[in-house]
Amino acid sequence: MATNTNRLTQRSMAFVLAGGRGSRLKELTDNRVKPAVFFGGKTRIIDFALSNALNSGIRKMAVATQYKAHSLIRHCQRGWNFFRAERNEFIDILPASQRVSEAMWYEGTADAVRQNIDIVDSYDIDYVLILAGDHIYKMDYEIMLRQHVDTGADVTVGCLTVPREEASAFGVMDVDDKLTIKSFLEKPENPPGMPGDDTRTLASMGIYVFKWSHLRDLLL
Repeated sequence: MATNTNRLTQRSMAFVLAGGRGSRLKELTDNRVKPAVFFGGKTRIIDFALSNALNSGIRKMAVATQYKAHSLIRHCQRGWNFFRAERNEFIDILPASQRVSEAMWYEGTADAVRQNIDIVDSYDIDYVLILAGDHIYKMDYEIMLRQHVDTGADVTVGCLTVPREEASAFGVMDVDDKLTIKSFLEKPENPPGMPGDDTRTLASMGIYVFKWSHLRDLLL
């Protein structure tokens, strides 16, 4: 675990999307949202994203909730209650509510962030890491944040390479030789190959880094 947060991670936050039911899990999500489903004992699925953020030095986190969120909220309050408020460390719960002029639930990733722009503004951060709360993986987000800043990109997308013949099941990127995204294609019939390897395709992991001011302008 990172013992000291550097300036970059101090200026960053993790916005975790944890509102989806996960209907393919059937009975497992009858009474709780998918990110709150147990994994290997006491661990919940959301703990992977939160632990990745914590171990990457990120101490500002927000969890957007919606479907049957009680179990998830209780877990975050009791299992993640060690942040130091005096150091501006926190994990905030952002339930869907009538916070904007329209009375509606979150209608996707962008809308969940849009409805909480004023709250994110209050965090006084420069970069926002958008994460899915129902994915199981291990990753150092600081490396991705550093690359995002060093390249001066507007958005950086975390990807995995997959065989091109299997890529139609994913959202994929068409990129140039410098890995700059030319287009994002959702489950295309004919996925593009990668530069230098036409047999593989870049598939989105659902992990995004934005400069907050840029994302804010896009959402307003």
